[in-house]
Amino acid sequence: MTPPAEEPRTTPQDNDRHLRVGRHPRVISGSGERTRLARLRRRPRLLELYPDASAGAPKRARQGACAPRKIVKEDLLALFRQTGALLDGHFVLRSGLHSRQYFQCALLLQHTEIAAKVCGWLAEKLQGFACDAVISPALGGIIVGQEVGRALGKRHIFVEKEAGGRLVLRRGFKIKNGERYIVAEDVITRGGPVQETIDIVQAQGAIVEAVGVIVDRSGKIKPNFGCPFVSLIEMNVETFEADKLPPDLAAIAAVKPGSK
Repeated sequence: MTPPAEEPRTTPQDNDRHLRVGRHPRVISGSGERTRLARLRRRPRLLELYPDASAGAPKRARQGACAPRKIVKEDLLALFRQTGALLDGHFVLRSGLHSRQYFQCALLLQHTEIAAKVCGWLAEKLQGFACDAVISPALGGIIVGQEVGRALGKRHIFVEKEAGGRLVLRRGFKIKNGERYIVAEDVITRGGPVQETIDIVQAQGAIVEAVGVIVDRSGKIKPNFGCPFVSLIEMNVETFEADKLPPDLAAIAAVKPGSK
């Protein structure tokens, strides 16, 4: 009597090959099957974040192709203009400096889908920094901090101004000794509110691992926060002291936009 033919043995390489060409993988029992299914579920998200990568590319081959999608400065500026968030005129910034342009991020971030997209881009640049939570200065940084925290899977808290104008931690928020934080903000020029936030975190014995902002308009003189500082775009917006305004700017009535 002829013995039954032995069923061909399946190797992990066989299953990877089937996944790459789009055929249904052979049945794998136990933890191996769960691993393959998890990989399939995760693949669409990987391809969304890394569009230049092959669906079946091995990990070692994704060093270049799988770098996070580059944020094009023009694309972000287009979103600012599309939402009316890039303003032209004569503006007094929070730093007290005067400028011909102003980034009103609230007009950009009022659109929830855009807020999630832009802050998700910022979170991608911050994902290499270990943190326990995200903190931001009110008011402009709250939405940014919330969305960055959501993207990183971390809690978000914020500091806000008291009657005297100083930033304080309120509303029952707690910062524990040894916790690691990322500070998130919308726009910075001199970085005063961000530095105040860092001081509050450090006063509680916690650590600031990095600062992340959407727009860095600090120019050539970058603020020194004592930790890594990343932004989505750098804008060299010309600024002036109040007593050194050019004639064309002095001829326009100054507006102080922002959260007030």
